[in-house]
Amino acid sequence: MTRLICFAIALSSLLLCHPNSGLQAEEALVAVASNFVATLKRLQPEFEQAKDHKVHLVSGSTGKLYAQIVRGAPFDVFLAADQERPRLLEESGLTVPASRFTYARGRLVLWSADAHVVGEGGVTTLRTANFRNLAIANPQIAPYGTAAREVLGALGLLELLQARLVMGENVGQAFAFVATGNAEIGLVALSSVQQGEFGGSRWYVPKELHSPIRQDAVLLAEGASNPAAREFMDYLNSEEFQRSILAFGYSAGS
Repeated sequence: MTRLICFAIALSSLLLCHPNSGLQAEEALVAVASNFVATLKRLQPEFEQAKDHKVHLVSGSTGKLYAQIVRGAPFDVFLAADQERPRLLEESGLTVPASRFTYARGRLVLWSADAHVVGEGGVTTLRTANFRNLAIANPQIAPYGTAAREVLGALGLLELLQARLVMGENVGQAFAFVATGNAEIGLVALSSVQQGEFGGSRWYVPKELHSPIRQDAVLLAEGASNPAAREFMDYLNSEEFQRSILAFGYSAGS
């Protein structure tokens, strides 16, 4: 049975707009938060080779992917960058009951592509404000942006730095602002910095300055009878997967 899938390109994301009738029962369509897509692409071949299934990844901010699912986008699995959106989908009856779990925990860093910008005391770097732009993800739709805003609030610096904030649609775009020099520093995902083996300078944001970045996965109602989707969820919850993500700047999930 064929399924209508539309993909639209939006900056660093693949979003729905292009019809494709080739998905079969052994294939799954996975919506994944932008911060995790690079990691998943690295680990995807292991799953596909072991299970003889295929997964197709569509990335974007958690908020935008959530909105697409609510509007009927035919995703089988949703890997969010928070717990809230999967929980809301669960409450709306759009998921397979009891399928939600935390697949990873993210980490926030203050990072600059310049080796001399961020000192060991990142708080001092932020307070002296010797920079034009500080990149963060949009707190309205991106959990890493929410965490970044919480950090600035906890340090009493939100009002001071508000005019200097440049917001990416997702944390991947915020990272790109810094990597390309459009912002001198940014509060971004450790995974973005670590996976690309970027140099520069960084400060690991203390976890107590923001709410935990717990990233939940959920099997959507669309994927209830899809064996590829179900086995992919099992893979995400496996000890093998949980060990693998440690090398990419994440902590294990639940």
